[in-house]
Amino acid sequence: MDLENKEEITVEETAAVESETVEAEVSAPVQEQPAEEKPARGRRGRGRKKIETSEEKPQSEWTERVVQISRVTKVVKGGKKLSFRAIVIVGNQKGQVGVGCAKASEVIIAIQKAIADGRKNLITVPIFKTTIPHPITGKSGAGAVMLRPASEGTGIIAGGAVRSVLELAGIGNILSKSLGSKSPLNAANATMDALKRLTPFSEVAKKRGLTMAELLN
Repeated sequence: MDLENKEEITVEETAAVESETVEAEVSAPVQEQPAEEKPARGRRGRGRKKIETSEEKPQSEWTERVVQISRVTKVVKGGKKLSFRAIVIVGNQKGQVGVGCAKASEVIIAIQKAIADGRKNLITVPIFKTTIPHPITGKSGAGAVMLRPASEGTGIIAGGAVRSVLELAGIGNILSKSLGSKSPLNAANATMDALKRLTPFSEVAKKRGLTMAELLN
């Protein structure tokens, strides 16, 4: 009987100890492991990433100036078709300038097409110091523009489309006069014609067999 009691006691004690151990393990606080940091996703994460990696774009040296925007109509079979015509001057103020003209059903599209047209028609202007080498007259249609060199401090004596062309070409001192038609497109094209036919001093000296110093003196 004693052996049986001892075995029963031993089994009961063992069960009690095991139950206490299990309760202790259950009641013990569980240590939370630090969660792994994941890269930010979604709109905010993407936006921040773009801001950090974005670089400032250098500003273009080309300048565009709108001279005129006019409404034009075309008579078609169904009636009149309305569109817009834009005249834009494009230049870098370093001796290169162009005039563009284009039409479109919307103003913004017409300006964009005129800018592209102006960049296709760029010319190089021979600038002597801050003025032109010699007097010249340009013509376009019924309009004409007369250009004359000027001394330092004179400025650009011109107006309208002529002034825009001369400023964007990089000329600082010049005298001009518009003759004939007052159309901005004719005035701009006449100015371009005059600038296109300018002859630099280096070419004149080469043709005459002189140096630049001898030619200028």
